[in-house]
Amino acid sequence: MESTADDNAVRALIASLGSAMVGTGQPVHEIEQELGEVARRWGYPDLQVGAAPTSLTFSLSRGGPSTFQRVEGGLSLEKAVDVRRIRHQVAFGVLDIHQALEELESLRVRQARYPGWLTQPAYVVVAVGIGLILQPGWANLAAVGGCAVVVAFLLAASRRFRTLGTLLPTVAAFVVTVIVFALADAGLVEGPLRTVLPPLAALLPGALIVTGMSELAAGHMQAGASRLVYGIVELALFALGLLAATTVLRVPDEQLVNVRVDALGWVAAPVGLLLITVGISLMEHVPAPTAPWVLVVLVLAFAAQSAGHLLGSAALGGFFGAVAASLGATAVELFRPRLARLVLFLPAFWLLVPGSLGLLGVTQLVAERPDVLAAGVDVVGVVVAIALGLLVGSAIGAALRRRVRPADVA
Repeated sequence: MESTADDNAVRALIASLGSAMVGTGQPVHEIEQELGEVARRWGYPDLQVGAAPTSLTFSLSRGGPSTFQRVEGGLSLEKAVDVRRIRHQVAFGVLDIHQALEELESLRVRQARYPGWLTQPAYVVVAVGIGLILQPGWANLAAVGGCAVVVAFLLAASRRFRTLGTLLPTVAAFVVTVIVFALADAGLVEGPLRTVLPPLAALLPGALIVTGMSELAAGHMQAGASRLVYGIVELALFALGLLAATTVLRVPDEQLVNVRVDALGWVAAPVGLLLITVGISLMEHVPAPTAPWVLVVLVLAFAAQSAGHLLGSAALGGFFGAVAASLGATAVELFRPRLARLVLFLPAFWLLVPGSLGLLGVTQLVAERPDVLAAGVDVVGVVVAIALGLLVGSAIGAALRRRVRPADVA
């Protein structure tokens, strides 16, 4: 049943809720659809809304006055959980407009769940977890942990110094590459290129690029193109740092190959998944009851990705992994409506690491390897495959949501 409310109150609600949803990094086509559901609940079925990666523009009716809301800064996954809950409660009438506005206002100024001394080392935990997936060797993991400490320090310093923040991808890639390849030159580390990736994986724009691809496929050209271009530029900055380091060290092309060291056997993958879950939960202040569900989606994505690799290629593995992560997150959200699909799904990108595959490809391209064309096609193929997997999973998930109505969130 629709409800009516004051224009100004509904306008304030859409502006505040919409900007919070943009801040979580949710695809713009999903934001527009969900804001439309909220507006219909309060008696405004003709809401006209245009979401962008950094702003929101909307009108409560066709031809009516429009409102522009600028969005500065993102929200952690912890706060994304609350944004999802507030949107759901407003749409179902559990919260009235003024209560929702009060909660949204307090959301941005609320203190983080976990203290800094606990969240800062979490970056190292995530890097080691990814290292267990990509390059499970004892010496490699030690190098990954040490480099992750350096990157975490650079990340903290970039929040204080704007110039470093702009150049962080290049600086971090340069420093990590110099350390790892110096260790490789000394004979202490094998497979240096794959060892470089885990300390940088959390900074790589994999989720940004794939989200942009999904927005393009959904017909949102401006949002999709802007995210995609921004992600490609970030990826190029990483590649620039890596290539600068390999040039300074005069690394031969034969060392810039995808060599995997496997010294830990089957135990590396489950331990790595567990460490990634713990690290992401601490970094993003994910509530403890939500963390096991994050792990469930990560396991589904990893299993599907591994099956795709065995059956075909990295692109097929990325496609299967994205489908599994998207569907798994949707199923959990239907079962536990308090849990935002976005919160469960985004950590899977840290596992799929499309940005890492892109970094490998750009390195091969610039290094003028003989398979330069094949490398470029493989990189594009992996990114497109993951984006298609996201779209397929989202489409099936949307059909499930229409058939299975989630319980009201109290």
